[in-house]
Amino acid sequence: MARIYPLFSSSKANSTYIGTGGGGILIDAGASFRRTCQALSKSNIPLTAIQAVFITHSHSDHVSGLKVLTKNTGIPVFGQRETLEELLEKGLISSNSQVFELDDTACAADMEIECFDTPHDTVRSCGYRIKTPDGKSCAVCTDLGHITDTVHNALLGCELVLLEANHDVELLKKGPYPFYLKERILSDHGHLSNVTCAKEAAELIRGGTTRLILGHLSQENNTPYTADKTVEQGLSGFARNRDYIMEVAPVETSGKMVVF
Repeated sequence: MARIYPLFSSSKANSTYIGTGGGGILIDAGASFRRTCQALSKSNIPLTAIQAVFITHSHSDHVSGLKVLTKNTGIPVFGQRETLEELLEKGLISSNSQVFELDDTACAADMEIECFDTPHDTVRSCGYRIKTPDGKSCAVCTDLGHITDTVHNALLGCELVLLEANHDVELLKKGPYPFYLKERILSDHGHLSNVTCAKEAAELIRGGTTRLILGHLSQENNTPYTADKTVEQGLSGFARNRDYIMEVAPVETSGKMVVF
């Protein structure tokens, strides 16, 4: 039975642990090594359980803890070629870690991990679909400006999906961000709004998804309550806690997990 722990989830730091009895993997390492160790400890996960780290893209809120993590553990790093090249060029991966280019599927911790392209304003960006030893699937998909066919097909059929609900459009428009940043977030290579998240969530539930985690919420342009209620309203054709279970990923974990 697999478990997912959103260790960090916001516009400032992102990292998710997915594991089974045979160990686990990290999706991104956007918090410091010290904070990551504290979050793992809260979740009763030993650092030695992590067998690999999979990077979605090179923005700092996803990789700021990667260099020290790899220096202290030697954990292998997986990612798309363009992302890894940028991280290596900037010295953000320790030389004592192996680096593996990933354009399709890899195996780690008795799980199959498949990457899929996401539209974001970086050299390249991806999400991950994970298949566990018992045949179940989950996906982590954040940092994308819109839902492409590639993204939708990768998410479809997963029992659990951690999906971006980054911002409320009106809060963003009225908020303190400069105009260029608002335009970036609202673009097709920016971030998903609550409403867009809700539309995709409805399609996923129709396809068999039963567990949703709303992730990567902006602390300036969203609130957990707003994200939850907006997505719930978009799922009015389904019964919460019967057709689906949904929660919002915390900014920093208290140790809670979701089993799938």
